[in-house]
Amino acid sequence: MFYTYILFSKKDGKFYTGYSSDLKGRFEEHSKGKVKSTKDRLPLSLVYYEACLDERDARHRERYLKTHHGKLFLRNRLKSYLTGLGSV
Repeated sequence: MFYTYILFSKKDGKFYTGYSSDLKGRFEEHSKGKVKSTKDRLPLSLVYYEACLDERDARHRERYLKTHHGKLFLRNRLKSYLTGLGSV
């Protein structure tokens, strides 16, 4: 299985989108500051993920979620979570 995932930075209020075959391990790397793109944005929360059978599908979904339409989809999908955050 491959996972497309969304992290939320409690520091800057922004999202990070990625994919991995080891969701738990990858999230731990992010949380420990071992990932260059998120190390200055700690703490992070895993707020969403999707499972894919194929790596190519996970990469494709990651690219989509980074587009304008993908971000609109996520905002709608995470509406109740985002409402609890206040200003996001």
